[in-house]
Amino acid sequence: MQLENLAHYQQRIDAYLQLQLDNLEINDQRLFDAMQYGLLIGGKRMRPYLAYVTANMLHLDLDDIDPIAAALECIHAYSLIHDDLPAMDDDDLRRGQATCHIKFDEATAILAGDALQSLAFDILANHSFSSISAQTHVNLMQQLSHATGYQGMCGGQAMDLAATGEQVSLSHLQTIHKLKTGALLKASILMPASCREDLPEQTFAGLQQFAEQIGLAYQVHDDIIDITSSEETLGKPAGSDLEANKSTYPSLLGLDGALKKEQQLFEQALTALTALPYNTRNLADFSTFIIKRAH
Repeated sequence: MQLENLAHYQQRIDAYLQLQLDNLEINDQRLFDAMQYGLLIGGKRMRPYLAYVTANMLHLDLDDIDPIAAALECIHAYSLIHDDLPAMDDDDLRRGQATCHIKFDEATAILAGDALQSLAFDILANHSFSSISAQTHVNLMQQLSHATGYQGMCGGQAMDLAATGEQVSLSHLQTIHKLKTGALLKASILMPASCREDLPEQTFAGLQQFAEQIGLAYQVHDDIIDITSSEETLGKPAGSDLEANKSTYPSLLGLDGALKKEQQLFEQALTALTALPYNTRNLADFSTFIIKRAH
C-alpha cells in the first residue's frame, strides 16, 4: 500500500535537510561528503513522516515541525552509519548502496555519524518556534536526548550486542527493541504532540500508548522480513540477524508466532487510536503500512 502524502513529506524533509547541510561551513570536504551520503542516499523517511502526520492531525504549523523531523532523521542516519560498522553489525550494503565506511573509510564514517548527531541538536536548538514556550523547546531537546542515548537507542544497541549468541527471554527482547527501535519512533510522535501545549494529558497518553505498540510492531516486522525478503528487496543482506546469531522474534516464537505477535501489537495500536478525539486515519494507515512492507 501507499501512504497518503508520503512522497510530499519525503521531498519536504529532503529539501530541508539539504538546506541545513548547505548552510554548514565546510572545513573538511571528505567528512561533509560522508555526512551527506549517509543522510541523503535514500530511505523511507518514516520518522519525519510520523512527525508531519501527527502535527497535521493536531493542527500544528509544519514550519515548526521541519526541525523536529530533520533532527529525528539526522539521529536515524547517524545510528545506521554506526550500526553498519565492523564493530557493530559489519554490513557492506545499506539501501542498495555501499555502507558509509565502505564508500569512505571507518574513521570517516564514525566522524560522519558523530557530526550528524551533533547536527540534529544544532538544528533543533537554533530553530525559532512560532508558538511554543522556552520550556517546551527545552523539553523537545530532552525528549530527543532521551530517545537517542543510554535510556533509548544507544542503550538498546548495547543490550542487543550483549545478547548476540545468547538465548534471551521474550520480555528481554522486547526491552531491547523498545529502546533500540521504539524510542526514536515514539519521539517522532510525542515531540510534535508536545508542541500542542494545550493537549489534554489523556490524549498525550493515548498517543504514547500507540507509539509504543507500533514501535514494537515495526521491529517484529523487520525481524520477519529479514528472513522472508530477498537481498534485492531489502537493499541489504537478507538473513543477517540469523547469520549473526541474534535473538529475533522468529527465532524465539517461530515465523507463525512472530506473525501473530505482530498482529497483536497492530491491533493494540489501533485500539489506542480509537480513543483519540482526532482524525487518526493517517496514523492507522501507517500502522498497516509497516506490517505490509517488504523492506
